[in-house]
Amino acid sequence: MIPIGAETLHTDRLTLLPLLVEHASAMAEVLDDPDLHTFTGGTPASPEALRTRYVRLVAGSPHPSVRWCNWVIRLRASAQLTGTVQATVTETFEGYEAEVAWVVGTPWQARGIATEAARALVTWLEHAPIHRVVAHIHPRHHASAAVATAAGLTPTQRHHDGETRWERTLNPRRTD
Repeated sequence: MIPIGAETLHTDRLTLLPLLVEHASAMAEVLDDPDLHTFTGGTPASPEALRTRYVRLVAGSPHPSVRWCNWVIRLRASAQLTGTVQATVTETFEGYEAEVAWVVGTPWQARGIATEAARALVTWLEHAPIHRVVAHIHPRHHASAAVATAAGLTPTQRHHDGETRWERTLNPRRTD
């Protein structure tokens, strides 16, 4: 079993709260912009569809070698939910690897929220037995590439489904 699980994280302006099913309704409003799907595909989810998805995410991965860690991003000053960050942790030959992703609702973009949340997530992962952090980013998604760069990830020559693999090595193989 992977020795990690989402916990509340704090930054200067944000609180990253472990995802709850009860966040679905508010998050459906936050994520209700088709432009958020330009690079990832799909369409905004209804509150009911997001609730169903969150039930599955909160229950956790059915595979014992995969751990889903999901958070909602809340602005401290207003208690407003603004987006999500996630880490899917898997065990590899080299150690644990975390694939991370983030999304911030359109009204809160260009304020450094995604960068602050992604940095908090990667910092948290540095204190866990995680060997490598990975993100997959569309080559034309410049805002997401800027977030990845700010979180210390660098692009690789590897591509998957039209996206570039970004990486950051955190810790050498650990056994704790």
